[in-house]
Amino acid sequence: MASHIHPDPKQKGAAKPATPPAKPVAAKPAAPAKPATAPKPAAAPQAAAAKPVARPDAAHQEQAERRGGGAFNQVIACGISMLVHIVALLSMALIVTATPEKEKPREIVSSAAEPAEEFEDLAEQEPEQPQSDAPQSNDLVVPTTDVSVVPDVQVVSTADAIEAAPLAVELTDFGSETAPATDLASSLGAIGGKGTGGGFGARGNPGQAAAKGGGGGDTEQAVDAALKWIANHQRPDGSWHFDLKQCPSCQGQCTHGGTYPDPSGATAMALLPFLGRGYTHREGPYKAQIEQGIAYLAQRALANQGKVYGPGSHSMYVQGLAGIALSECYAMTQDQRLQAPTQLALNHIMDAQDPRGGGWRYQPKDAGDTSAVGWQIMALKSGNMAYLQINPLTIKKASEFLDFVQTGDGAFYGYAGPGNQPACTAVGLLCRMYLGWKKDHPGLQKGVEHLAKLGPSNDLYFNYYATQIMHHFEGDMWIAWNNKMKGMLLKAQARQGHEMGSFYEGLNGGHGGHIGGRLYCTALSTMILEVYYRHLPIYKNESVDEEFKE
Repeated sequence: MASHIHPDPKQKGAAKPATPPAKPVAAKPAAPAKPATAPKPAAAPQAAAAKPVARPDAAHQEQAERRGGGAFNQVIACGISMLVHIVALLSMALIVTATPEKEKPREIVSSAAEPAEEFEDLAEQEPEQPQSDAPQSNDLVVPTTDVSVVPDVQVVSTADAIEAAPLAVELTDFGSETAPATDLASSLGAIGGKGTGGGFGARGNPGQAAAKGGGGGDTEQAVDAALKWIANHQRPDGSWHFDLKQCPSCQGQCTHGGTYPDPSGATAMALLPFLGRGYTHREGPYKAQIEQGIAYLAQRALANQGKVYGPGSHSMYVQGLAGIALSECYAMTQDQRLQAPTQLALNHIMDAQDPRGGGWRYQPKDAGDTSAVGWQIMALKSGNMAYLQINPLTIKKASEFLDFVQTGDGAFYGYAGPGNQPACTAVGLLCRMYLGWKKDHPGLQKGVEHLAKLGPSNDLYFNYYATQIMHHFEGDMWIAWNNKMKGMLLKAQARQGHEMGSFYEGLNGGHGGHIGGRLYCTALSTMILEVYYRHLPIYKNESVDEEFKE
């Protein structure tokens, strides 16, 4: 039977009793209540026998009521305490501290007006080195002052000859691998040591490498003179221009300026000989010029989501050259400010590939030509050596394009279809080397022999690619080629006036000589003379273990 608690009805908040109680009788003598208001007494003998006490007397009833009132008070106290605790807990739960706002992911987006903010503070101060008179800066930003004429520079190499372990990098999709935190080139030349096919060679000790590889003091003097000429023709904003009339320090004093309008292409081509010599914005006598030039390219990449090229019809040629320059500079310095713009530039190359044929041409997605393909593959290869992300599918498609334009089982190559053109054959064979063809591949051997019989010509574009092939292949064919090639270049270098150190006359035939002019010819000639250390032979010690292949 359920029991009911009967609190004092005068107590505020007390519950209403379920059954009206009888009048209190505790203070009066025990007297029988009126029949109408009291329960019927159990007078039957049977009931008395079963339950001896049918009704408690007044004392017992008062004691029971007091006990009931005490229990009631305890329950009320517990209830109030519980209510207070619940209210306190709820109040505490409602007190919410402000959650720090989650930082939104940063996008690599920069407006054209503010790109220099990405290049502010060099990570470290460089030791004292022979410097040019051009303004020096600790910020990788576009300069606003004129670039001074570079005085005579005596180059003294202090880097130790380091033979690094072979650099093996598996091709990976975007985002799965990042550059190591340590400097890949703690001393120049660390990238591409003994047995490292196609690495960045012995750039830390070029004089010694040139003497061992077929060059010498004469080739190194020619390189130094050419670099001085290139530095003297840099523009105030850090760029170069094929049209030499656009250079304030020249204003057309040098003949045979080019006609191509995009400064980005000229800037990338001008930077490559400095990098090939082992110089960066942190090492060597041309730090200021390289810093200004590489910042010009990097800022364009950041401002345009990887696109570096500007006006002109040969956009992807410019993009490929810029990709090589940015990748080499990033790999040689591990300057983390260059990682994002370099990866963006390479991403643009991969996005611009012809989705059907696998090649590249003048504009993104165009059906490919072998000449443009060569620059893109060289850019992706340089990015691969810098631990940047290269999509394997891009390499596979590029290899399929080469399959399409080849003839003679891969010995010869055409421009936009199957054929046998000297410059395209040189481009195609060098790409095959970097894509993994072994030295004993029948098509490669046949093609190299064909190029050796042709020999160097006045087409610098052909000479640039063919010289690298011969150097990688080594042997008697390389020795014969090198003797003729370096003799031709040393004879053609200008030796007086404002043109001193540059190249053009006798070397302007073939692809690009006219539109690129003297700057184009000087850059290619200088890189040919740097072949002894710019890239180590791919097949040196029969080692070509880098996983950049089809």
